[in-house]
Amino acid sequence: MSNIPDDLSYTKEHEWVRGVEDSVTVTVGITAFAADSLGDVVYVQLPEVGSNVEPGDSVGEVESTKSVNEIYTPVGGEVVEVNQAVVDDPSLANSDPYGEGWMFKVRVEGDPEELLSPEEYTALTAGDS
Repeated sequence: MSNIPDDLSYTKEHEWVRGVEDSVTVTVGITAFAADSLGDVVYVQLPEVGSNVEPGDSVGEVESTKSVNEIYTPVGGEVVEVNQAVVDDPSLANSDPYGEGWMFKVRVEGDPEELLSPEEYTALTAGDS
């Protein structure tokens, strides 16, 4: 089973969020479970800096040797940064999904969509294995 950090929040679509409780700006990425399920990631498309997003919006995509999957934002607000490193080297989504493989940062406005705790996400992914 994938490593699931306990300092993050999660979505049912397999994104993670860092900083929801204590930050105006949060970082979003895909989980190790998602990266493992996708296989080798070969292409990442991210939202444009300055774009406004709503919770649940499709804001990009991750393409692997197996499939193409949407990236959804669990929070609304303004995209303030994207990870150019993961665009240039999509394999970072596989090798370090919770570190160097992060996707984008959002300056949060309003409430996020319903997020899962690490325990809830563990239970969700245990049912999908």
